[in-house]
Amino acid sequence: MQDLSKDPSQQPFDSKETQELSLTDAGLADAKPEHVVIIMDGNHRWASARHLPGAAGHRAGAKRLRPIAEACAELGVKHLTVFAFSTENWYRPDDEVGLLMDLMRHVMRTEIDYLHEQGVRLRVIGEREQFASDIQEMMVRCESKTAKNTRLNLSVAVNFGGRWDIVNAAKTLAQQVASGFLLPEDVNENVFAGALSLTDIPEPDLMIRTGGDHRISNFLLWDLAYTELYFTDVFWPDFDAAALQEAVETYAQRKRRFGRR
Repeated sequence: MQDLSKDPSQQPFDSKETQELSLTDAGLADAKPEHVVIIMDGNHRWASARHLPGAAGHRAGAKRLRPIAEACAELGVKHLTVFAFSTENWYRPDDEVGLLMDLMRHVMRTEIDYLHEQGVRLRVIGEREQFASDIQEMMVRCESKTAKNTRLNLSVAVNFGGRWDIVNAAKTLAQQVASGFLLPEDVNENVFAGALSLTDIPEPDLMIRTGGDHRISNFLLWDLAYTELYFTDVFWPDFDAAALQEAVETYAQRKRRFGRR
């Protein structure tokens, strides 16, 4: 039988690794981000660097989400949003898209009970209609099962794009205006933001992108307006609790003025 005791994806929230990430010990108690966003990039390049097929990188990346969610919870982060599958990812080779769909099924099937036990609320943001019906049903079941959990809000963006989110919000408000429920002059930034996918949680404090690219790739274009951006060359399958702490420490050293003095 495989020994899982040293597998970080199998460790509980109070594992030694995450215990060592106490914000108090790190001197960051007054500067912790409440909402962290991660663009999980570099799976394929991680595999190529090890002369492995791309599928191995995606599988390794899928296993990385649990320990990072655990580390975020230990750090006191209340909201974690991850970019799992973009609207542009459909244009990848069919075999790769099929693998990603199977991984999505596997993660929801095997991880949801554990996340629920640990007080994690899971929700999916993005356009769902393009997914197979069984995947859509699994999304609904996972959200319903964890709806009342409060320790960590985990939002997973699939078939999501920042432009799609803005256009979808504009359509929603346009329909409300057309129906007489809303007046055009009443539309302001707060009203518009209320129609976006992440309307009910604070705007992101820290965005982390792994894999070495320095762009936000059409993710949360509205929400990231004043978010602190952190880019690392570490590929997502290698991004561990120590790498997360380094990102949080960098965030703590920045001064957020929001356009003010």
